[in-house]
Amino acid sequence: MPAPENSEDFPLKEARALVAHLMTRNPLIYWADLLLNLILGWGGFYLVVITPALSALNIFAFIVSAFSLYRAGIFVHEIVHFKKGSFKSFVAFWNITAGMPLLIPSFTYYGVHNDHHKRDTYGTTEDGEYLPFGAEEGWKIIAYVFLSLMLPLLFLSRFLILTPLSWVIPPLGRYAWQRASSLTIDLAYRRPPPSKLDGKYWRLQEIGASIYAWAAAYLIYNGTLPLKVAIVWYLVTVLVFTMNSLRTLGAHAYRNPGDVKMSVADQYLDSIDVTGGILSPFWAPVGLRFHATHHLFPQMPYHNLGTAHNLLVKNLSDNTLYLSATRKTLWHALATLWQDSALSQQKN
Repeated sequence: MPAPENSEDFPLKEARALVAHLMTRNPLIYWADLLLNLILGWGGFYLVVITPALSALNIFAFIVSAFSLYRAGIFVHEIVHFKKGSFKSFVAFWNITAGMPLLIPSFTYYGVHNDHHKRDTYGTTEDGEYLPFGAEEGWKIIAYVFLSLMLPLLFLSRFLILTPLSWVIPPLGRYAWQRASSLTIDLAYRRPPPSKLDGKYWRLQEIGASIYAWAAAYLIYNGTLPLKVAIVWYLVTVLVFTMNSLRTLGAHAYRNPGDVKMSVADQYLDSIDVTGGILSPFWAPVGLRFHATHHLFPQMPYHNLGTAHNLLVKNLSDNTLYLSATRKTLWHALATLWQDSALSQQKN
């Protein structure tokens, strides 16, 4: 089912006026946050490799590494919302230290995510980040989470094998771009040909990610790096993708069957803010637990989303519709999605 019909009553103009002063990004917060999590993430990764498997320190280092690299990696969501030409050094540094080694360079999200916010695209079959989970069978929700077990291997194959071959076989290059170059949840998604939205340096990022993959494979093959490095990389990235899949399921109501175009207010009411739970900053880092508020204000920096949410709850003349997109915890959001799916099947 589409978003509620009373979405035209949403006080959008009032909301925009209340948070207009929260649109400025603070570079110090971005750099400090990223650097801290890169140190914890790759430092923890190193400890996992050199410590005995399943020892207390090994397990602790693995948890720290996975969640820190998850937070570092999710900065790609902020990057695609940067104003064109801004934060260039941050974007380049992020790609070198997080995007490429995790095999998710920023070009895999550029354009794709921008379409997710367009009024004519959001929630439709052209939106690669949307599937009608709330209107279809529940097994698809479970299958989506289990896909996380395969994603690291798929991305590795993309940059280790498919990328070099695509440089000499043009049809394969077109296939790689359309079907294997996007951070999406819709496996049927076909990415449009490269455009300005995809950034000027996507080919350089592709080469860089391929070099990382081949260098690691070669160093493991000749014994310079232990095989344990590959195992730890796989396990860390599986946990990263699994957490992100749960976060993604908790980010929207996914009620649109795919053939309804939705307004900004409709998008908000089909999205979710999770305001409770002490673990929320870990499973939805970099402000993503306020995903509904983010869809109202896509250009708002992550460090102001919580402030904006509290401000709107307290100061909107009527916050009823705004609060309708709120869930207490991730479990609450997932349970609601599952219930919506079950109800839709009963109706059918």
